[in-house]
Amino acid sequence: MNQIESNLHKRKKICVNNFNLVLSKPQSDLTNETIKDPYIFDFLTLREDFHERELENQLINHIMNFLLELGAGFAFVGKQFPIVISGKDYFIDLLFYHLKLRSFVVIELKTGEFKPEFSGKLNFYLSAVDNLLKTKQDNPSVGLILCKTKDKITAEYSLKDISKPIGILEYKLIKSIPKNLKFSLPIINRLEKELSKKNEF
Repeated sequence: MNQIESNLHKRKKICVNNFNLVLSKPQSDLTNETIKDPYIFDFLTLREDFHERELENQLINHIMNFLLELGAGFAFVGKQFPIVISGKDYFIDLLFYHLKLRSFVVIELKTGEFKPEFSGKLNFYLSAVDNLLKTKQDNPSVGLILCKTKDKITAEYSLKDISKPIGILEYKLIKSIPKNLKFSLPIINRLEKELSKKNEF
């Protein structure tokens, strides 16, 4: 029902990616079939000028809705997932494992327009995940850059010589709260805390 209401059939177009170049068949076909563009996060309520961490936190707070929107087969591994390279800490925004693809899926969240440097950073994360987490039974890890907007030509150039499978997709929020009203509206967490305090007495 959720997929019908969100017009899933209209969002199954092929996103900007290099899957066919760096993945063997049928893995590339299955990966293309798994990904949507754009993703619709209409269950989120964010102010107009939100930050990446706010988007990430809201997606995790609504993890069931997020998993429904991602589609069947995604299993949540962690947010701000730590990896250590040469003694330095790095943090992956969101890490999933896809049961049908048999691969880790690294998601980088961006609040604005796609920039070419995003693909370089994600390529680095994918190399780390393939080296540190992937087993012999797993397929190569897949990276997704979720951004508000993208220029198709810029996105295609940024993936042209990258050897890791990366898709560049957009997301739509539908709802947003004007900045001047954000803190005047009741928040579910705040209301739940107030109710629990009342129940203590």
